[in-house]
Amino acid sequence: MIEAPVLVVTALGDVTADLVVEELYGRGVPVVRLDPAADFSRTAELSARIERGAFAGAVTTATRHLDLSRVRSVYWRRPTPFTSPQEWETPEQRFAIEQSRHGYLGVLHALPDARYLNHPARNRDAENKVLQLSTAARLGFTLPATLITDVPADAAQFVADHRAVIYKPVHRVHLAGEDGRNRTVWVRTVRADELDDSIALCPHLFQACVPKVADIRLAMVDGEAFASRIDIAGDHLDWRRDQSLITCSPVPVPGAVREPASAFLHSFGLRFGAFDFALDADGRWWFLECNPNGQWAFVDEATTHAITCALADTLQKGDTAWPWKPPPRCAAGSSSSSSPTTCCTTPGYVGPPRPFPARCSSATRSTGRAAHQASPSGHPPAATARPPTSGCPSRTRTRRG
Repeated sequence: MIEAPVLVVTALGDVTADLVVEELYGRGVPVVRLDPAADFSRTAELSARIERGAFAGAVTTATRHLDLSRVRSVYWRRPTPFTSPQEWETPEQRFAIEQSRHGYLGVLHALPDARYLNHPARNRDAENKVLQLSTAARLGFTLPATLITDVPADAAQFVADHRAVIYKPVHRVHLAGEDGRNRTVWVRTVRADELDDSIALCPHLFQACVPKVADIRLAMVDGEAFASRIDIAGDHLDWRRDQSLITCSPVPVPGAVREPASAFLHSFGLRFGAFDFALDADGRWWFLECNPNGQWAFVDEATTHAITCALADTLQKGDTAWPWKPPPRCAAGSSSSSSPTTCCTTPGYVGPPRPFPARCSSATRSTGRAAHQASPSGHPPAATARPPTSGCPSRTRTRRG
């Protein structure tokens, strides 16, 4: 029997999860790694009971027995989907796949005393881009003008009003190409002469293009903020298309961003989120989106290590302080240095009432955290010192694709 383990739910090849698993192992925290679609019905079996007001169950493999009532926390990353090509499925196979998806995952979603990072149902809710944008606007983020429409005339008017406009999918999907490989639809600029009646087929998301000098990836973990500036070699609107061209460097997080970012995660019931911002020449951070299960291990080494330790902290603690309540309000301008909770008077702000713990004593961890403290001005140092390396191309350089 494994005592109070951390359950990591992800595919075998998830190297980002590997970092957190290794950190937990180094602290002596027991970890069980599980990929439900790959493991159940092959090397693992599950049984769960709900009776007399209690939930109990176990997962058994060839080498271990996991008491589900003893799981302290769950790191839900990127497990293998329960699926197979439809042309290979009989009705009976489709039934079994659906029962497996909802049965195995349903049990793992329902561990009553575990801290989830994040709960998959909360991840799913937070992937709604329109709800993200509405929430971000309500919390005071700076956002580009946005239009979601299936009306061709409205799209044409939006492009005429803002001139430099980008398109992005309302929901990211992977489409199989002729060679069988997955394709995705990237963020791209839009010309007025490209707009036609096909817009009426489904909703399209258009935004005014931000004249950015760089991108920012902000990882928030239980109220802690770790930001990296992303510069790209070349003229590419979406840095994700070719990450071999990017360089990442840690930057401090302005309070005007940290506070609404914490409130954003709280509004969706999340402990972790990977935010994307566009940084303009005046040092403003423009909210683009938040991936509730986004990648973070591609940034600079110090920041990667800092995020790893913050995630391990949350998972190691278990469910001792969740769900947390907003900290008490202070009188304007007052604070209490004796309290572990920092009072915040910004309207709409809520944050987890816990101090930053002492952890990961290596110099790398200290450097990583220090790099993300906000500067007195609230903006990253020398945010405008570098020439623009990415952003909306001029209209004369706009092209399809």
